[in-house]
Amino acid sequence: MDLRHHAWALLAALTLVAPARAGENAGLRCTGQAAQPGSLQLQLGKSTLMRMPEAVQTRSVGNPAVLQAMLVAPDTLYVVGVDIGSSNMIVQGRSGLCNVVEVVVGIDPAGLQQSLAALMPEQKNIQVSAAGDTLVISGTVDDAPTAARVLELAAAFVRRPAQPLEASGKAGANASIGAAAGSALPATQAAQASARIVNFLNIAAPQQVMLEVKIAEVSKSLLDQLEAGVTVNFGGGSWASTLSSNFVSGTLKSLLSIGNRGRLAASKQDGLVRILAEPTVMAISGQEGSFLAGGRIFVPVGQDNNKVTLEEKEFGVGLRFTPTVLAGGRINLRVAPEVSEISREGIGISAQGFSGASVLPLITTRRASTTVELFDGQSFAIGGLIKNSQNTSINGLPILGELPVLGALFRSTDFQQDRTELLFVVTPHLVQPLPANYKLPTDSVTTPSRAKLFLGGRLEGAPETKE
Repeated sequence: MDLRHHAWALLAALTLVAPARAGENAGLRCTGQAAQPGSLQLQLGKSTLMRMPEAVQTRSVGNPAVLQAMLVAPDTLYVVGVDIGSSNMIVQGRSGLCNVVEVVVGIDPAGLQQSLAALMPEQKNIQVSAAGDTLVISGTVDDAPTAARVLELAAAFVRRPAQPLEASGKAGANASIGAAAGSALPATQAAQASARIVNFLNIAAPQQVMLEVKIAEVSKSLLDQLEAGVTVNFGGGSWASTLSSNFVSGTLKSLLSIGNRGRLAASKQDGLVRILAEPTVMAISGQEGSFLAGGRIFVPVGQDNNKVTLEEKEFGVGLRFTPTVLAGGRINLRVAPEVSEISREGIGISAQGFSGASVLPLITTRRASTTVELFDGQSFAIGGLIKNSQNTSINGLPILGELPVLGALFRSTDFQQDRTELLFVVTPHLVQPLPANYKLPTDSVTTPSRAKLFLGGRLEGAPETKE
């Protein structure tokens, strides 16, 4: 008896569910002309109840990945947006008439608006709105970093995956809703939200930064030189052979001279050179500005198949900086100054199959890179880039120049010391563009008459007066 009782219960359940499932899977057979398309706006993850003019026979969703619909009453549909996008839905009534509904699932701007208010309470002029699958952010923020943080938060907000609609009737739910849920379309795995972000934010702080840079190079050189010479004459007949040692070159020469003489020369030289450059560069907040006062050289570079190409190298006084205007007039500044020059020595190279050697130019470079934060008009200095070099050379005659005490007469000694320090002083300024009617100093210059030029010696005429 129990087995027969369970069989009759299962047959009754299949009889109740079969019509709904058959009506859902059956193809649309619309009779008459379809009604004018309606429209429905949904937000991602939210649902609504749609009441139809008559009892629903069947329905068809164009893109189940965007929205899903369930029948919760004979004439009422439960519609939920599962992903951002657009689709349509055709609903056929018991009479055979069909209704077309255009559905747009957009992102909910209220969640982002609440997050911005909680995380950035000082930014009270930010508005978030939705236009279909596009998130529009407008208003005014204090500075560029704040705008970047707002956009990062918006990007994280739209990247959240949508939750698919589970097609399962759970215990505790209404029996009719559970039955309808059991007969709904299979839920598809929702993709990542594909909403776009449109940035209409304005920045209240000035956006143009002018950078004044003073580059000072102080070079102190010390040169000591000591040389000695002795001349010995050998007389014989009408000529004299002079043995002279020039200890600067360290060579032996034969000269005609009269008399015996000795020579001692010493010199000391101090030098102080100051080279000052003052470039001025302007850039928009967040964009890089650069400056170069120098030149370019071409260096041969070996390639495949025994080919040689020329690579361009720059030298001189260069500057790269990226300003970012912050709230309260503060300026975040990434600055990288550089001073380079062509060395007088170079690098000698030789290649197989080529006779002789070549000398490639050698570029000596001193650069610095730092990030600072300061206000308009404040300055900071980068120093300590010190270059210290010593060069000592001794020239003299072999053997004689190596004798103790007396050997100083047969050799010369050069000692050179160079000490160079590079100093950068950087000052940023917030600037505004000039008005359209700005007058140049040359606007009031007029050409003098010939009488005033030749007789009066005037290079400019009287300024023109407007009546």
